[in-house]
Order: sequence, then C-alpha cells, then structure tokens
Amino acid sequence: MKLFISALLCLSSVVAVAQTQKKFNDTVYLQPVEVNAVRAGERAPFAKTNLYKKDIAQNNLGQDFPILLNQTPSAVVNSDAGAGVGYTGIRIRGTDASRINVTLNGIPYNDAESQGSYFVDLPDFSSSINSVQIQRGVGTSSNGAGAFGASINLSTNEINKKAYTEFNNSFGSYNTWKNTLQFGSGILGNHFTIDGRLSKISSDGYIDRAKSSLQSFYVSTAYVTDKNSLRLNIFSGKEKTYQAWDGVPEYLLATNRTYNDVGTQKPGEPYDNETDNYTQTHYQLFYNQKINDYWKGNIAVFLTKGRGYYEQYKADGKLTDYGLPNYFDGTNTIKKTDLVRRLWLDNNLYGSIFSLQYHKATTDFTIGGGWNGYDGKHFGEIIWAKTQAAVPANYRWYDNIAHKKDLSVYSKWTEQLSPNFQTYVDLQFRNINYHIDGFRDNPGLLIKNNYNFLNPKLGVTYNKQSWQVYASYALAQHEPNRDDFEAGTAQQPKPELLNDFEAGIEKKTNKYSFGVNFYYMKYKNQLILTGKINDVGAYTRINIPNSYRAGVELQGKYIFTKYLSVDANLALSKNKIKNFTEYLDDYDNGGQVSNFYATTDIAFSPNAVAGGSINITPIKNGAINLISKYVSRQYLDNTALKSRSLNPYYTQDVRLSYLLEGKLFKATSLIVQLNNIFSKKYEPNGYSFSYIYGGALTTENYYFPMAPFNCMVGVNIKL
Repeated sequence: MKLFISALLCLSSVVAVAQTQKKFNDTVYLQPVEVNAVRAGERAPFAKTNLYKKDIAQNNLGQDFPILLNQTPSAVVNSDAGAGVGYTGIRIRGTDASRINVTLNGIPYNDAESQGSYFVDLPDFSSSINSVQIQRGVGTSSNGAGAFGASINLSTNEINKKAYTEFNNSFGSYNTWKNTLQFGSGILGNHFTIDGRLSKISSDGYIDRAKSSLQSFYVSTAYVTDKNSLRLNIFSGKEKTYQAWDGVPEYLLATNRTYNDVGTQKPGEPYDNETDNYTQTHYQLFYNQKINDYWKGNIAVFLTKGRGYYEQYKADGKLTDYGLPNYFDGTNTIKKTDLVRRLWLDNNLYGSIFSLQYHKATTDFTIGGGWNGYDGKHFGEIIWAKTQAAVPANYRWYDNIAHKKDLSVYSKWTEQLSPNFQTYVDLQFRNINYHIDGFRDNPGLLIKNNYNFLNPKLGVTYNKQSWQVYASYALAQHEPNRDDFEAGTAQQPKPELLNDFEAGIEKKTNKYSFGVNFYYMKYKNQLILTGKINDVGAYTRINIPNSYRAGVELQGKYIFTKYLSVDANLALSKNKIKNFTEYLDDYDNGGQVSNFYATTDIAFSPNAVAGGSINITPIKNGAINLISKYVSRQYLDNTALKSRSLNPYYTQDVRLSYLLEGKLFKATSLIVQLNNIFSKKYEPNGYSFSYIYGGALTTENYYFPMAPFNCMVGVNIKL
C-alpha cells in the first residue's frame, strides 16, 4: 500500500509539472513517420478501415485484441476459452492469422516460423494503442510477413500533449478481471514525454479449467523537436493459460458444451498444470528526422525476445518415442510410463526498418523497407516420470534450432494528375532465407530454402466533392511456414501466389456515408489441408493449383438525429477451390482412399458476414449501443459437406455507457457490456477429420463454443 501511495504521489507530481509547461507546438511527428510509411492514405485505392483510440477504448474491457475487431468488415473472431480472454483468433475474408501481416509501429509482429500473431502474449496492448488500420486484401507494401489476405497496423507512437492518469477496471462473468493503470507526462520542457501502463487480466474462462492469468507493462519515452524525434518503447507481456486447444467433440456439444479433455490423461482429477506459459518482451528505438520542407525519414531498430513452454501430462508414453531404451527394473521390462513434459520455445527477432518520404505539391514518394533476423530454439524436457528411474534427470529428448533472415525494400509513388485523379504505384522486393535444423518428430530433416519475391501494386483513384472511386491490382507471394516444411525432402511445398483485384466507390457527408468494395483474389499454389499423409506420416498442407475468393463488401452509416445513428457492414463472397482431391485414412485395408471434387468451398470462408450497430444517445453523455453480428455457414474442411461444418449464427450485444465529468474526478466513465443477450449457442471455430473403419466412413468433428449470455462492467477514472 505504501508503494502504491508513493506511486500516486509521484504521478501527481508529474502531472502538475506537465500542466505548467507551455503549450506544445504541433509538429509533423504527431503522426509518426514509421506508421505513415506502411499505411494506406485516405485516397489510396485499397479497402481499409481506420480505428482510433476512442473506438478501441469503448470496447476494451479485458478481451484480447482480435475480439475488439469483431465489428470490422469481413472479420470473424473466435476464442479457445469461449469468453475472449486467452488464446483468440481472427480471420478476414476467410484468411487466417498466418496470412495476415501485423505490425506494431511499423515493426513486424508475426511469428517468423508459424507466421501467426498471438495477442495473448501482449495482454491489454489495446490500452496503449492510439490507432489501427486494417487493410483487406494485399494492400500496400509493409514490413515483415507478406500480407496474403489482410494486414493490421497498430500504432502507439502518437504524442499525448497533455498529462493524464487513468485507472481502468472491469469485472464480469467467469470471474474475469481487468485492472489497468495508465499515465503520461504530457510535454515536459516543450520536448520530453513519457507514457506508461501496468495491466493485469485474469479469467476462469467459459470452457472447463480454461483459466488465464495475464500481466503486462508498457513504457514509452520520447524527445521531440521541430526537426527530429527520438523514441524508446519497452513493453512486455506474460501469459499463463490453461490449455483449451482440443475443442469439444460433437457428441458432447448438446449436453456438455464446456467440456475440456486437456489434462485428463492423468488418472483421477485432471492435471492441474496443463498450461501454456510464455513471456514476450519488445524493445523498439525510433529516430525520425525532418530533412527539409520536402523530405523526412525514419530509422528504427528492434528486438523481440520470447521464451516459454507448454506443459503436458502424457499417459503411457513410449520410452522409445523419447529416445530412451526400454527399462528393466529387475523383474519386468518397462516400455511405457506416465510422464510430464514441457515443449519449449526460446527465440529472438531482431532487425531494423527505415523509410524516406518525399512530399511536394502533387507528388508523394516513399522508399522504405527493413531487415530482420530470427533465431529460434525448439526443445523438449521431461520433468517427471512415473517410472523415474527410466528417465535421466533434466532429460531433453529433442533440441532443434531454426534461423530465418527477411529482407524487404519497397517504393511507393502517388501522383495527383489533376484535382480529381490520383495514381498509385508500389513495388516491393523481398528475400527470405530459412534454415531449419530438424524437427521434433523428424530430427534428421534439414531444410535450407531461399526465396526472392517481386510484388508490384498499382491503382487509380477519382475524387469529386464527397465521392471517391478507385481500382487497384496487387501481386503477393508468401513463403510456407515451419509445419509445411516437415513434409519431407520429396514433398517440399512451393510458395503461394495471389493476384488481387480491388475496385470500390465511397461517398462521405456529414449526414451519412457508404462504401462498396469489389474484390477478386486469384490464388496459385495456395497451401491447404487435404488429408493426405506426407512421407513422414504427418498431415501437412499441400499446394493446390487453382482457387479464388470473390466478393463485395458494403459499409454504411446514417445519422438520423443527434440522438440516433446506425452503422452496418455486409460482406458477400464466394470462396472456391477447383479440382480438389480429399484423402482419407483407410484403417480396414491400409493406406488412403481419395474423393474428387470439381469445385468446392475453401474451409472457414463464410459466404456472408455482417455487423451492425444502432446507436442511441438518450441523455447527454449517455449512450446505448445495440450491436449485432451474423456469420453464415463455415466448413471445417475443404469438402463443403454440411456434416463437417459450423452452423450459421447471429448474436446480439448491448453496451450501455455514461460519462460523468467534473465531480470527484476529472472524468469517470461507466460501461456495461451485455454479450450474447439471447444466449445463442454458437461455435465460430473447430476442426474435423474423417476415416474409413469397419467398412464405413466415420467423421469426427470438434468445436470451440462461445459463451452464452455474459456481461462485463467497466469503471474508468481519469484524474
């Protein structure tokens, strides 16, 4: 308590000092150079959605960042634990996280090997975000993993000119808590600023034992003049989540939707530490320079350190599977034993990004890029065994390393040809060098691959008064991920290629706005699961020659009065694979059998996704938001069989908020979030596998159910 009071006094002093400073003159650095380099401008010919701090804050009651994007066009979100805390996922236009480029202040965030983005490793990062841009489709060139369906750029580097201290607290269903302390100095001495955050989130989860314990901090300090700026960011997240990765089997879905079989290999009560444990710390250093009236540039260096493991209880583990001989205890030969193992990942991602930007009259030109290196250590340890004498102390049964180098350079040129016409040209070169020295189940498989990608993009925009019309083409190429390479030397995967065509029309007025975007995404060698077993006995993705996504995205907003407004979005699409072959294990005769489909649907790609909100302001500073979401049927695999699918669902949420100003504190906001008020039973995610046994086809489906009616209450205090 003494420490807490001292911290408050210190913060109050910082606030008092900051409030005595002269008003800070606006500079170009209020919009960070490193963010402008990778984002699409207002007139760029791409489909995009911009969110700002206010948009994020009204939804930020402790759920992971992907859940906050649920109302954006073409987005479908899910949660392993069912309540939005812990492991969560997002798909945009049916594209999974491994194909969505994510940057934090322009710095790559996607995991270098799996290529996914795990926001559970950055708990409550949403509280530090100033703005977000989501680009659907290939979009503009960025840093890091190639955008192969969407990109998400998050920015925390905007300057807060005024001092602030905030306490954000929320509590709700499933014993979910979020406690956040934020503070900022504002501008000190006309040049210096510091911002900080401490966060703690915990939840029992909707699914049995799916607990989460998350902590994080964020510190950013900057020195700014009218010519340059220097900023240092350090932020870190630590997560411990009880695993809920296996899903609920179909036969239990109606009677026991919260079932979790993880940990049940232990006799008696489930193993109490079947958990995922990971700490990720980011170091980012930025230097921005205004060279003259036309040129400005930036360079940044970064280091992301990650280390953690997931722990598992394994019953009757074969000693030979862990590189150990059978054990003779003097009477019997023991071939199996119960054991507890930890699968570790210890990795570093490091590198630099840069951009040089030119603006004069009708011309905007950017040269940018980055280089990053990745060193990953994969190893497994047995920390306990029932037959302890059979396992050496601190035994490590595999130890593999991987190295990846990623270099990219891009140039972007925008030219205002006339008051109404603007052209856009973008060219990116990317080189990836990837070495894998063995896998856990195949230590002798060594991978060395080098890729060179040249990705052009071009488009045109027409503006007149409140209208905007655009069209664009973009080429993207994407390297396989770590699991794809385990196919063995005879079945190595090829890179994926995407031709993306976009066209749209928008109109914005003070009263209303609407937009329509058409897209056609033509794939070559897209990697998908077919059920085929590779030459090392694993089910890995293989290249298919011909597939596509085609659709239309509609958005609109109408302000009826100052008391009532409506906004909505609707995405309609077809997502098809041509000439698809499914492979099924045949346990009766051995080997596999195949089924051919001339045209079928791409898995997890709904034909319709819609979101909407009715916004009512019945009193000053008070709001009621009626929030809706609809997702049509999704298929669990690429056969488009209804028996292997997720049912369509519609959910209705209600958010009540009220802002109390100038009473005990500077401002106090109260938020009540009522989720799934009709207790819809729905599952946005799952998986399926089928096989032949006993002369019949057997299909086993597993689902990740979301919680029925649940609520969160937030109290945010500004001093």
